[in-house]
Amino acid sequence: MTTLAGTPERPVRVSAVLDAQLSRWLWLVKWVLAIPHYVVLCFLWIAFTVVSVIAFFAILFTERYPRPLFDFNVGVLRWSWRVAYYSYGALGTDRYPPFSLGEEPSYPARLDVEYPERLSRGLVLVKWWLLAIPHYIVIGFFLGGRHLGWWEGGLITVLAVIAAVALAFTGKYPRGLFDLVLGLNRWVLRVAAYVALMTDSYPPFRLDMGGTEPHEPEVLP
Repeated sequence: MTTLAGTPERPVRVSAVLDAQLSRWLWLVKWVLAIPHYVVLCFLWIAFTVVSVIAFFAILFTERYPRPLFDFNVGVLRWSWRVAYYSYGALGTDRYPPFSLGEEPSYPARLDVEYPERLSRGLVLVKWWLLAIPHYIVIGFFLGGRHLGWWEGGLITVLAVIAAVALAFTGKYPRGLFDLVLGLNRWVLRVAAYVALMTDSYPPFRLDMGGTEPHEPEVLP
């Protein structure tokens, strides 16, 4: 769906499926298991930043985000989201994330950003810093800190660890916590795509909880 201005209403789509059977204790060592991904993501996020700077000038002069650069940065967001979902951004799956920039539709955490045919020259000058300041304040509370191009600490990690402790003692990941954690991550990823100049749609100040986007059918494990 698009707005009257021709901008997609929900250009960033984030979804995830909670594993039906999660290990009670694997979450204790996922920080070790994810180290290879953290190393790769460190370099990918350096490249992401460079690509975003190049895209800034491309949009400023042509009103277009070069498609190969766009696809690369979407891939970095996808990879990061899968690693976050596996580790302490959600702890929602025990399936090891693939080393891939692609869509990987079989993986339980998915992300897509609709490619914009045109982007505003004026907005590109201000949206990544001035217009995003209110969101930076909010998601700073969600994330706590930023390490290796992704997030660590803050409300999201605290809630994920609480859910993991509940899993350890009950064998179940509390559904309400899962929905909240997904909503917080969705908010962060929408802002990430906006400040990376991938969309002109201003992220809503709205907590869309659950494993699927609003008005999409819930996928059950």
